[in-house]
Amino acid sequence: MSRMLRFTGIMTLSLLLVTLTTAMSQEKKQPTIQRPSPDSIYQLGPDSKKQPDVPEGKRSDKLTLKGKVYPDTERDYWYYLPPNMDKSKPAKVMVFQDGWNYCNPKGQAQLGFVFDNLIHKKEIPPMVGVFVNPGVPLDSDGTRITDRNKINAQRSLEYDTLSPRYAEFLEKDLLPRIEKDTGIKFSTDPNDRAICGLSSGGICAFTVAWERPDLFRKVLSHIGSFTNIKGGHVYPAQIRKSAQSPKPIRVFLQDGSNDLDNGAGNWPLANQEMAAALKFGKYDYRFEYGQGTHSLAHGGAIMPESLKWLWRDEAKK
Repeated sequence: MSRMLRFTGIMTLSLLLVTLTTAMSQEKKQPTIQRPSPDSIYQLGPDSKKQPDVPEGKRSDKLTLKGKVYPDTERDYWYYLPPNMDKSKPAKVMVFQDGWNYCNPKGQAQLGFVFDNLIHKKEIPPMVGVFVNPGVPLDSDGTRITDRNKINAQRSLEYDTLSPRYAEFLEKDLLPRIEKDTGIKFSTDPNDRAICGLSSGGICAFTVAWERPDLFRKVLSHIGSFTNIKGGHVYPAQIRKSAQSPKPIRVFLQDGSNDLDNGAGNWPLANQEMAAALKFGKYDYRFEYGQGTHSLAHGGAIMPESLKWLWRDEAKK
């Protein structure tokens, strides 16, 4: 009897092991469900693509700048000139941080085509586009360093710091260089100047206008880092406190529900806080909130609409 019980127990255990092994094998064979990216719904429209019979502007080759405001650094930049630019008149200008992300012909924004199409239809005024990358530190022999951590730290220093220093860089280093490159003089009217960026470049764009509304008054922020990287989470409170005397700036914010959430903060919540503060302060603002990630996909898709909103007054003239 004991042998029968032992044999029965062994058989039962064997069957359990076979069943478990089979189940695990079947589980492993289950196909992985590939879910589409939240960004997949954002596609470029006709205003972001080359259109027949629309004159093309000129995008410069990559140029480099060593400035005085951020010494011992070098950066790449590009500029766009609209077709038939009248150089005898002061020009409107729009500056883009992380510039290559915006002017890359294979990128998500396609600013060259957007400018061409909207200027041709007179939905925005003719303007110069300036696309500038953050500075890269130089080593002792004047060549660019390759240490990615130090390069990222320089970008954060320029973009995430809450001070007028980056605005000073634009005023004293970059814009005079573009004027020299092109033979064009920029309008000194701050309403003729806009600034744009994504992520840390987005908060940088806001900081420039916030600190120096005498230089720039139009802001376009994509997935802006209004978080505690270098104290940017304080902006909603500052905006609310300015409600009795709002600054003369116009702000377009874009973010998505699948943006970052990390030790510096929650990007979707931070941008919603910014929008709520701008509303409370009765600022001229617009907030586009979608489902996107920390990318330019959504911002690039709505770029034409964003520019038309920012420049709506000037386009009517």
